[in-house]
Amino acid sequence: MQLVVARIGRAHGIRGQVSVEVRTDEPEVRLAPGAVLMTDPPSAGPLTIAAGKVHSGRLLLSFEGVADRNGAEALRNVLLIAEVDPDELPEDPEEFYDHQLVGLDVVLADGTLVGEVREIAHLPSQDLLIVRAEDGREVMVPFVEEIVPEIDLEEQRMVITPPPGLIDPEEAEVASTRDAEAGAEAGGESEGGTE
Repeated sequence: MQLVVARIGRAHGIRGQVSVEVRTDEPEVRLAPGAVLMTDPPSAGPLTIAAGKVHSGRLLLSFEGVADRNGAEALRNVLLIAEVDPDELPEDPEEFYDHQLVGLDVVLADGTLVGEVREIAHLPSQDLLIVRAEDGREVMVPFVEEIVPEIDLEEQRMVITPPPGLIDPEEAEVASTRDAEAGAEAGGESEGGTE
């Protein structure tokens, strides 16, 4: 099975390095030196990773045969694709590969169908599940245990316990107490003026 593991970003420096947007939970395995990756578009590859390092919170890679900035810029927006055994599972039973989650039904604890996982966005702070809701909207669900307490691959479903407003914006609660405090201060000032 082929999985997108990264997207190439800007060139970095003059020696052919590129920044990459990582799309795998195992960059140390999938994007390790020596890894040979297919590409989309296919004409850009295959690419063999020569070296990698983290710089200012971003992963930088260099590829064999790409020695200058022009070569690196020519790779911008190319997707890097790894060949993965579909039966392969992460070592940690609490971790999942993207392909295991995409297509799962998303339900509330009471069994109400919310929608289907369409993709996983790997952000620097956390992963987001992109869920296509029953009404066609796209809902972003933080992939954290408090909100996604149960994943059942055999039943092809995941149970979520979203905070108010995550699925239905009309149910959102105002988290700020600024307005309430402003009202209390205004009331306190008028009371103080009558003493």
